[in-house]
Amino acid sequence: MDFTLRNTIYTNELEKIEQSSLSILDTSRQIIILSRNTLNDFKKAIIKTDFVSIPKEVEFFKHQKQISLIQLIYYTEIRSFELQFPKSNVQDQEKVLKKKLRKLNRFYLYNIDFNQYVEAKLYHFDKQYYTRSHLDNFSISSSKFYFQDPDFSTPRDMLLGKIKAYRLFINYLKLRLDKIKNRQSTNETENTNLKWTSSKSALTELIYALYFNRVINNGNVDIKEIATALQKVLQFDLGDFYKIFSEIKSRKISRTKFLDDLSNGLLLQMDSAEE
Repeated sequence: MDFTLRNTIYTNELEKIEQSSLSILDTSRQIIILSRNTLNDFKKAIIKTDFVSIPKEVEFFKHQKQISLIQLIYYTEIRSFELQFPKSNVQDQEKVLKKKLRKLNRFYLYNIDFNQYVEAKLYHFDKQYYTRSHLDNFSISSSKFYFQDPDFSTPRDMLLGKIKAYRLFINYLKLRLDKIKNRQSTNETENTNLKWTSSKSALTELIYALYFNRVINNGNVDIKEIATALQKVLQFDLGDFYKIFSEIKSRKISRTKFLDDLSNGLLLQMDSAEE
């Protein structure tokens, strides 16, 4: 199997689901199914035809498998969290969010050595961490809901997925916490008739363009403040804009499609007005 091609197909399907108008629970459910199916395809291919070398095996478990594994962990955590999240009491909501963030911080403290190995982009233990021949020498992290199989796992590929997925999840929780803290000010702007009717990626492009060009408060403003303010004024729930921006950066064609369209549309109207 061409793992790179299969991951390209997976990523395209992932983006379609994320850019849809589905609720977060439905989005999570569909991406969980998509991710599991992709991992199942990978497992079948590996059982049928094993890796030709150790570097190929390391490449798969360290990089190729991680693409869908990270999303599986991330959206499994989101779905589990949202199903149990208090629906009315603001104080309870804030308490639950802070408790979950503390738990995730403890996870990174507990795995500090491996986290540093990942952060520093080291590779001297890759053979031990990302090949199945060393399973007996390491304990595999238990995972209640995640995709894990002794024939399709290495000592640290699941832990690597958790470390990367939990970073995304922490950002998601922080955004949820910000929304609760800003709920009062949000209510004050609900009378506006302005509504964002383009895509999440389009608004994300605009937010980052404003932020990086330092056009608000001379650049003395956090990007979350800009994102929160625009979402309030335009009555639009952007979700995890950090993750959206990461996807925008990985685009193969124009990474500033919305901004390019804005510029072209303005120039076209200017030219029409001069005729």
